[in-house]
Amino acid sequence: MENLPRIPIADWTENFIGWLVDTFGAFFDGVTDVLEGTVDGIVNGLGFLPSILLSLIFALLAWFLSTKKIAIFSLVGFLIVDYLGYWDSMLQMLALVVISVLISIIIGVPIGIWASQKALVRKIVTPILDFMQTMPAFVYLLPAIFFFSIGVVPGVVASVIFSMPPAIRLTILGIRQVPEDLIEATEAFGSTTSQRLIKIQLPLAMPTIMAGINQCIMLSLSMVVIASMVGAPGLGEDVYRAVTQLKIGVGFEAGIAIVIVAMILDRFTQNLGKNKQGGTI
Repeated sequence: MENLPRIPIADWTENFIGWLVDTFGAFFDGVTDVLEGTVDGIVNGLGFLPSILLSLIFALLAWFLSTKKIAIFSLVGFLIVDYLGYWDSMLQMLALVVISVLISIIIGVPIGIWASQKALVRKIVTPILDFMQTMPAFVYLLPAIFFFSIGVVPGVVASVIFSMPPAIRLTILGIRQVPEDLIEATEAFGSTTSQRLIKIQLPLAMPTIMAGINQCIMLSLSMVVIASMVGAPGLGEDVYRAVTQLKIGVGFEAGIAIVIVAMILDRFTQNLGKNKQGGTI
């Protein structure tokens, strides 16, 4: 094997990324401005309200869309985060997660719907998703830094790439799990593909799609913490700073805040998916 010529994959990759930066630099700058402005707008909007009032709003939203227990847990959890002194960092992390998940849903769910309807698209998308899910998360940060410098934007971009596959996979799975007899019945009544998709397949697949969105949120949370290494703000930055300075107590406190936020988002989306399932039945 030593005598075989080495394929210069690393050189090809660096040359390709350099060509992208030189050719589409203006586009990357525009994306940077839009994402930074959106994240700052969300943080400023949420930070305008007092922490207690915002905690009550989150709790009422959870009560309305989920359950009373989740609402109480959300209120207590957010108040604990505020008591620990990580409220502003939590808002920054929430803004990054919200933007990342929204982009993942906007891109991922339509791709999943398309792949569920077309076998060729599914064959092309599946190995790409395998590649995205098996590639180490840190690798996504490298090209993101070249394209968008350090800060908020590479964290958002890396989070989108890392968290999008579950949204696509479970959308495909949910639609393809719709019973064949229902599909045949809609075809017998002369329904078009769009009518069958909107009225039958998507409502029945919604619990599975919501499970994909839940996984998307969890992966985005984990990636946002990792993205603190390239300057992404939030609770991950507090953890990373504590690790570099060997402040175990501070790191543990910030970790507790991350766990609380993750549990709130996880329980909320899980119960929202169950409510969707109950509504379809």
